[in-house]
Amino acid sequence: MATANTVEDPGDGTADGPPISGRLGRRWAAVRATGEAGMSTAEYAVGTVAACAFAAVLYRVVTGSSIVDGLTALVDSALATLS
Repeated sequence: MATANTVEDPGDGTADGPPISGRLGRRWAAVRATGEAGMSTAEYAVGTVAACAFAAVLYRVVTGSSIVDGLTALVDSALATLS
């Protein structure tokens, strides 16, 4: 007879163990059947940092003098065409 601190069958190291029945078994089967869709917390963190870095670069480009000068010239040219 096994106690709480002993292991009767250590198994072969695979994830498959004895069958689980009932509600827990159905839930576990559903979890194992679904793929790893979505992102984990670490992936969200990396994605958030990457998005913030991209936004910072985009902000610097858009607010740079060359973009402002180019847009001003474009608007001036369009207004000059109308008059």
